[in-house]
Amino acid sequence: MISDRIGSIVRARTASPEAIAEAARRRVRPVSLVGPSGKLMVIAADHPARGSLRAGSDPMAMADRAGLLERLLVALSRPGVNGVLGTADILEDLLLLGALDGKVVVGSMNRGGLAGTSFEIDDRFTGYDASSIDAMGFEMGKMLMRIDPDDAATPVTMQACANAVTQLAARERIAMVEPFISRRVDGRVVNDLSTDAVVRSVTVAAGLGSTSAYTWLKLPVVDDDPDGMERVLGASTLPAVLLGGEVPDDPDAAFRRWEKVLRLPTAMGLVVGRTLLYPPDGDVAGAVDTAVSLL
Repeated sequence: MISDRIGSIVRARTASPEAIAEAARRRVRPVSLVGPSGKLMVIAADHPARGSLRAGSDPMAMADRAGLLERLLVALSRPGVNGVLGTADILEDLLLLGALDGKVVVGSMNRGGLAGTSFEIDDRFTGYDASSIDAMGFEMGKMLMRIDPDDAATPVTMQACANAVTQLAARERIAMVEPFISRRVDGRVVNDLSTDAVVRSVTVAAGLGSTSAYTWLKLPVVDDDPDGMERVLGASTLPAVLLGGEVPDDPDAAFRRWEKVLRLPTAMGLVVGRTLLYPPDGDVAGAVDTAVSLL
């Protein structure tokens, strides 16, 4: 039972916190960044550290750590899932549970732009940095870069992301950059998902840092233009993974959109969290297997 396993995590954290670093050293690293399909399938779970807990109609769904871990264990056990994205607390829980062998591990780096705050665009690096990702033996570091033309904090986050790209590359670790053009609507930060805006964000993100050799992009699927994703993924030659975003009202429609985009040459996989971890019917394994089948 998950409650028993939570107890083992708490005992390790209490009596032998060094067990986390030992588990990281013992972890069997993946032989490749992509699975047998030639694509990357990552389960994302870094939302709670930014105070973003909603999944579907439940505003506090991701606040239940035991429930989240149980869903993650199911998702990571499914064939074809070869990666996970999270902050240190979640990844360390999974390390102690022995769930990360052979998986691509992506450390979430900037979580300081808390959801719904006045400083949301000033997205400080409050999670992993390049040196800690390297020390833990993880394969990638992920960063969110929202560009708000009306918010003077934007260049601060851009510079921090550029530095992280450079520092990860120096350690031969992948930087996964998730860019958006954003603006405030009625005081709330909203990402512009029009094709033109996403194309612009791609061109900015692709140029970050002193080298793009180790940069991948994490991008939304646009639907305002029949050829939109061809334009988005045609804006750079960097490998790109598709993000899942909010739990959709029609998961089947989301799956169909992903399937079409994954045929494009720079589309290298999926990084999906709530859509697969909190499907409307509660069938995590079924949702994950459907996503994997698209690859």
